[in-house]
Amino acid sequence: MYILGISAFYHDSAACLLKDGVIVAAAQEERFTRKKHDLSFPINAVRYCLDHAGITSSDLDYVSFYEKPLLKFDRILKTFLTYAPVGFESFSQALPLWIKKKLWIKNLIRKELNYSGEMVFPEHHESHAASAFFPSPYQEAAFLTMDGVGEWATSSYGIGKNNKVELLADIQFPHSLGLLYSAFTYYTGFRVNSGEYKVMGLAPYGEPKYKDLIYEHLINAKEDGSFRMNMEYFNYCAGLTMTNSKFDNLFGGPARKPESQLTQKEMDLARSVQEVTEEIIIKMAQHIKKETGMKYLCLAGGVALNCVANGKILRTGLFEDIWIQPAAGDAGGAVGAALFTWYQHLENERIADNKTDFMQGAYLGPEFSNHSIASLLDENNYKYQPLSDDEIPGRIADLLADNKVIGWFQGRMEFGPRALGSRSIIGDARSPEMQKTMNLKIKYRESFRPFAPSVRAENISDYFEMDRESPYMLLVAEVKKEKQIEMTDPQSSYFGLEKLNVARSEVPAITHVDYSARIQSVNSTTNHRYHQMISKFYEKHQCPVIVNTSFNVRGEPIVCTPQDAYLCFMRTEMDYLILGNHLLKKEDQAPLIDDSDWRKEFELD
Repeated sequence: MYILGISAFYHDSAACLLKDGVIVAAAQEERFTRKKHDLSFPINAVRYCLDHAGITSSDLDYVSFYEKPLLKFDRILKTFLTYAPVGFESFSQALPLWIKKKLWIKNLIRKELNYSGEMVFPEHHESHAASAFFPSPYQEAAFLTMDGVGEWATSSYGIGKNNKVELLADIQFPHSLGLLYSAFTYYTGFRVNSGEYKVMGLAPYGEPKYKDLIYEHLINAKEDGSFRMNMEYFNYCAGLTMTNSKFDNLFGGPARKPESQLTQKEMDLARSVQEVTEEIIIKMAQHIKKETGMKYLCLAGGVALNCVANGKILRTGLFEDIWIQPAAGDAGGAVGAALFTWYQHLENERIADNKTDFMQGAYLGPEFSNHSIASLLDENNYKYQPLSDDEIPGRIADLLADNKVIGWFQGRMEFGPRALGSRSIIGDARSPEMQKTMNLKIKYRESFRPFAPSVRAENISDYFEMDRESPYMLLVAEVKKEKQIEMTDPQSSYFGLEKLNVARSEVPAITHVDYSARIQSVNSTTNHRYHQMISKFYEKHQCPVIVNTSFNVRGEPIVCTPQDAYLCFMRTEMDYLILGNHLLKKEDQAPLIDDSDWRKEFELD
């Protein structure tokens, strides 16, 4: 039996295909169209999923869409009527897309896919809950979903048991932890639904100077984690911006203009909203533990990508373990919708061992054979050196030790926002210059942004304050004390971005200014070649940790195809590119033709 899950029309559209309940393929539309956060109907992602399985749409038994469009339109219409005539401009902009497409999802799916079979429409937060629990390792667990907004719900919790998820309570629009965080994303000059992780990365440079102000004026949080927001300060219900003039007055001026210089104020705002978010999430977790008594907690929704908060939930010890859907945002809704149909709608049996999840390392995207890669390289006269399977780990390890930056393109593309060693840019974590080099010369992005480590799963506790694996780069922990470099008095008095150039550990390229790191553990089962290469680096150079960042530049989706990878390689200052078994050296390549405007295009965020 084949079930296709689809998410679309807000951001990060995606498709997921199940075969007899097993995820066989999943991908985001942006990877094919090259439009970051593409919200259009994911026809390319669907086509990939079907092609991968060797089927057509006529072989599908069910198509499941990740939310209920009529219920969502009900919320939009009632919100407009509540604020009318204020908000007419934003409503009039949204209405044409609803009238032409969103209200007619069934017809659209039938037309786009040439499909005449059955369809299922779980609610938005049911899809999130299903994406959190059903692929998790647990036979039963509590779940917590948090995002901007679905139909009406913005946060929900409940219990997953066997083949069912049951929502017990929710918080509804306009009160939303995700939209609170997005309001500060907007106010600090970053793009909503894209720049929230920048706010999280900026937070350690600041002080929580505005936290009391947030609690006093913006949000009333209860001990059980429920909350209400003071909508006098926000504009997202009726306007085209997240905040209004009253918000500006509260924080002493207008929102920062995008691309303008960051100041200590933005750092302090980021730290303040991050701490408020963490505290509310911890209260939610405490309430869920009290109400459900469950050993385990599963997380999904865009707010679950806040890996700093995730790490703090884990360290409370409230739950024996937590599991976060790697594609926690709306893309993961496609997975949730498909699994909801298989388990809850069709009542199929589900058996979990409390150890192994069902996401297969999130390696669910397209893969390219060495033959197809060689054909591309030869047809375009790109210069390369073929390497055997046995040669790759040692050669790449030595290049890393020589301070080279390498594009690593292997196996199936990852599903979700994180590169996990299939479409990655890698470097030596021991280099004090690597963080700056990668940000400014490779990624073309803000200098303050931290990089994540890939560490052999066997060595995670040697370098980090963590006693379990973190395969999806969704947990933050501190670097081990014995690996840290003690700060001298003059260094510890640095403020803001002055903290950037101070080495804090034996692996400075992945150590954030607060001694933390967003960790990806690598095991030999889910990504054998990547694990093999890091193991060789450890063997030859005595370090089981490397830098891993996504294979893209600012403003561009992660690369999907070998040609995407080659273009990104040539347009940046990467030193080498390994495509399957083919090693390319930058110095050997002919310059790209008519490519002068590319960097200008992608410097805009």
